[in-house]
Amino acid sequence: MKKLALAPVALIAAPLAAQDHPADNVSADRLKADVERLVAFGTRHTLSEQDNPERGIGAAVDWGADQFRAISEKCGGCLEVVLPERMVQGRRIPEPVRLRNAVAIQKGTDRPMEVVIVQGHIDSRATDPFDWQSDAPGANDDGSGTALVIEAARVLTGKRYPTTIIYALLSGEEQGLYGGRLLADWVESQGYTVKAVLNNDVVGNSCGSDGYCDADNVRVFSEGPRADLTEALRAAQRREGGENDSPGRNLSRWLDGLADTAEGGLNVRQIWRTDRMGRGGDQIPFLEKGYPAVRITVAVEDYEHQHQDLRVEDGVTYGDTVDEMDFSYLAKVTQLNVRALDRLAQAPMPPAPTVQAAVLTYSELEWGPVQGADSYRVYMRRTDEAAWPAEPAAIDTLDPDDEASFAVSSIGWVFDGIRGDDWFFGVSACNGDICSPVASAVPAGAFAPIAKEEGDSE
Repeated sequence: MKKLALAPVALIAAPLAAQDHPADNVSADRLKADVERLVAFGTRHTLSEQDNPERGIGAAVDWGADQFRAISEKCGGCLEVVLPERMVQGRRIPEPVRLRNAVAIQKGTDRPMEVVIVQGHIDSRATDPFDWQSDAPGANDDGSGTALVIEAARVLTGKRYPTTIIYALLSGEEQGLYGGRLLADWVESQGYTVKAVLNNDVVGNSCGSDGYCDADNVRVFSEGPRADLTEALRAAQRREGGENDSPGRNLSRWLDGLADTAEGGLNVRQIWRTDRMGRGGDQIPFLEKGYPAVRITVAVEDYEHQHQDLRVEDGVTYGDTVDEMDFSYLAKVTQLNVRALDRLAQAPMPPAPTVQAAVLTYSELEWGPVQGADSYRVYMRRTDEAAWPAEPAAIDTLDPDDEASFAVSSIGWVFDGIRGDDWFFGVSACNGDICSPVASAVPAGAFAPIAKEEGDSE
């Protein structure tokens, strides 16, 4: 095992190319046209009509699937379009109803069972969550996320990637995250390894209901202690730390760093909560299964144009309509997603590092080899620091001419003179200069469901 005295390596993440990137092909006009088409369905309430070709959730889901099929035709059949479905009933669904998602799969060339997911929910609602008959335009919530997913498919299908990208339009979010749960169950049933889930919900406005505007930032919500922790792992985190180092939190940090490399884009404002106060989104069913997931949403919400009947009351206009949106802002959020998907689909999975440092004058970091990785970057940060440093503490590069270096059972570093009580450690897997998010060497820090990582469950 290699030894390392603390001597940071001078290496900074390479800036993204200013041209010839799929994100450069994102069109605000196409995004607007897609949102307008979604609004034209009148309502997309989950309890609305299933068989009307012009109105309701059935027509909207069919339209979304048709968009994916048209994109696939242009790229020579590069997308497999599926419509997972089930009957659902619950608190906001008094009678069983058919629930369908529209999903497009861009299969990876090298590691097709390793996936990144971008999603938005296609359903809408008015003020009363049971009102399936009134018009519910749902332009921003979540026509914006739906249009973003379709646009991402348009621009990313021009490339081929080692790992699979899944584009998903989800139903039933407003009635209780049913579409997110359906997709999470479907992904699990397929046996996929999930690298990241980007849930985009309300991503198309830049001004709030109080008139305050922020077109420079986008919020990324991430969980702290992971939802699938066992009691044993909770106890281990209480002793050793890791409450701020879930896979979702490290995905959020990675997105923040990625945003900083693109000139003229949005700044990521990390929100260290699973979702907004008292509310939720379709990333939650994935988190409950142990998959790394974040919610992406606007910097400032407009509550008068979200979950509202169309009306004018006391001189105030209510309703989630197209004219309240900022499509230049939506294009920038879409570009951030495209850049993230482009990198995540090229990068290896994050490693699963562990550290031995108790009652030692050194810290011994170890992890297993990752498929597709030709190097690893090792990071360390003080326990009270929020972010990983821009420069790694060490780089372990594998010798491409040495087959043994790719077949070892474990890789590691010994940090001489570094007492682990004062530090957190993490590792990123790289292929060339394309690197995964950092995985932390803490209890439950690996990017895998706990049951698969630890072999037990609550």
